[in-house]
Amino acid sequence: MSDHPAVTPWSWRRRMRPRDPEETQRVSTPLELLFDLCFVVAIGTDSARLEESLAEGHTGSGIASFLLVFFAVWWAWMNFTWFASAYDADDTPYRLATMVVMAGVLILAAGVPRAFDDRDFAVVFAGYLVMRIGLESQRLRAAAADPERRASLMRYAAGESGCMVLWAVAIFAVPDGWRLPVWLVAAAAELLVPPWAERARSIPWHPHHITERYGLFTIIVLGETILSASRAVQEGIADEARLDLYLVAAGGLVTVFALWWVYFSLPSAGLLTRTRAAILWGYGHYVVFASGAAAGAGIAVNAALATHHAHVSRTAAGLALAVPVLCYLTVVWWLLVRPHGANAPYAWGMPLVGLLTLPASLTPRPYP
Repeated sequence: MSDHPAVTPWSWRRRMRPRDPEETQRVSTPLELLFDLCFVVAIGTDSARLEESLAEGHTGSGIASFLLVFFAVWWAWMNFTWFASAYDADDTPYRLATMVVMAGVLILAAGVPRAFDDRDFAVVFAGYLVMRIGLESQRLRAAAADPERRASLMRYAAGESGCMVLWAVAIFAVPDGWRLPVWLVAAAAELLVPPWAERARSIPWHPHHITERYGLFTIIVLGETILSASRAVQEGIADEARLDLYLVAAGGLVTVFALWWVYFSLPSAGLLTRTRAAILWGYGHYVVFASGAAAGAGIAVNAALATHHAHVSRTAAGLALAVPVLCYLTVVWWLLVRPHGANAPYAWGMPLVGLLTLPASLTPRPYP
């Protein structure tokens, strides 16, 4: 009898065989859904900090901190998601190791305020260390059970462990003036690990499972956008109910609906036919996820301006929403729509609408 987790009951321990990339009815597991929820706090805190920075006029430093922190959050999710698509054994050791990874995510989330405000990534590093302990133990377990892909899995383990050394140097061992350049080098090294490891032998991730996982994370990001905007509107209503505040809320809700609509207009699994295409598709979603979260901050800034709680111009508030929407639409079009050909819905309309958001941010507002 096969010990494949999709066709046998749950057991204490089973051999960690690679999953079939053509397995039918492969969907996200309850454990994966719980894993995703651990990222809600980190994304929400990062987005809220961005809104505060933009509302106070600290645009440059706020955007830089937001992108640095969001990279740490996104990359932690990426590492686990692709491995789980290939080697989810759903037994006791796998579940326990995944829960260790989740504990690391929560530690990471606790370090987001310090990382954003002071560029102090010490707590984030501790979270990553815990996550890597859980994940690399599973990579080594898979390497022992899958000799055909052992070289690739060992490259992953060695590369990611080496990157932890770079992160330690960037965070603890270099002067403040050199910290950001070394941080960027460490981030680049992280991005190079998957292409290098996959050259030895491709890991059998499941295209439909991967696209579903990315879709669910997109929903989480947009949900955080709705939450941050709703919180800003609630605070404004507590002070003074204004028609322009309701207009901002309605416009923000329509914006989120539109962002959801365009992302889920076309299937994506058929686009992940080659490793190189899959890596570019996966990496490109950093912009999709980050811009989706930033859009929530932009809506909140406009709500704060409507109630005179933001210290920025109308143009700056408009751009706080328009720029993330432009980035989101452009990259979604590039990754998910353009590959389907010129006859696909929104073939050229999506980037055009994205560009129109910039002059729209300069139009007169109903509030003084």
